Amino acid sequence: MLRRFRKYGGGARGVVTVATSSAPLVIVGGLLYAGLFVKAEAVVQKVEPPAIERRDSFYGVAAPNGSVVWAVGADGKVVRSEDGGQSWSRQETNTGANLQGIAAWDADSAVAVGNDGVVIVTRDAGRTWTQSEIPATGNPNKLFRVRIADGAAWAVGEFGALLRSTDRGETWSRMLPEKDRAWNDVAFVGNTGWLVGEFGALMKTTDGGTTWAAVETPNEVSLMSVAFRDAEHGVAVGLAGTLLTTADGGATWQQVPAFTREHLYSVIWDENRWLAVGDKGVMATAEADTAPWQPGRVAEGDVSWRTALARSGTRYFLAGSNLAVLDDGALSVAGHKRM
Repeated sequence: MLRRFRKYGGGARGVVTVATSSAPLVIVGGLLYAGLFVKAEAVVQKVEPPAIERRDSFYGVAAPNGSVVWAVGADGKVVRSEDGGQSWSRQETNTGANLQGIAAWDADSAVAVGNDGVVIVTRDAGRTWTQSEIPATGNPNKLFRVRIADGAAWAVGEFGALLRSTDRGETWSRMLPEKDRAWNDVAFVGNTGWLVGEFGALMKTTDGGTTWAAVETPNEVSLMSVAFRDAEHGVAVGLAGTLLTTADGGATWQQVPAFTREHLYSVIWDENRWLAVGDKGVMATAEADTAPWQPGRVAEGDVSWRTALARSGTRYFLAGSNLAVLDDGALSVAGHKRM
């Protein structure tokens, strides 16, 4: 490119031709083009959330052996531990329904139930969960708990739902007609079983669940959980601190004088004693003869509500407003500090 400049000086007037480079213009133009039309690719690193977050709620827990534990809860969440609760991993379920209960045949096979009649099963330790169909109904079919007895799975819930599966959760049959009453838990010892539910309702079967008969109790408060240590001795717990015991296979029930007004949601026999848990960190225990009951707390300062518990070795796993492990009196909450 040639540019002409007039040069003045020395008394002579002339024209000087100067050659200039076009490189600066090319560079500027290239920078403008890059800024306007070339977009840098953003590098996004995906951050996986922790398996258990502080906001999570869990409603059911199962411990098939001393190492493996499953817990289920809100929004279809399933977590599993393979080291006795020291670490947890999340498992995909392809459901957003709240899962209320879980039971396991072994470390590989389990079934979970929940809202909207959702039933999911796994055969590969939870790497995949598949949804099972339940008998059709025109009623809401929220399922609260699932139990395993002699290989069969039993699920209970709203509108008289009592379902049984004999093929590890693949197919289900309705064992009682639908009714405007919720069943909250079921327990079996051999062919004898017991159902508990709303308004103090209690039923018993002696033929493996084919037929059921109502049993009178001295209570009209909803019963939330039932457990038996043998065919004769059992405990049922419920709202407002309700606690019933039987020593004759559930033919008759005695009400334990209330020592708390907090709701009791779950009771188990752990081979040594009875344990019941419920609202605001309440825990009650009793020896084999179920008398006397000793009121207490899960841990000092703990006010969490607990809906289920399971024992594995020396540890107890508690579901509720959080997922916790109780080991020799020390409580550790997943995602929280030790108490």
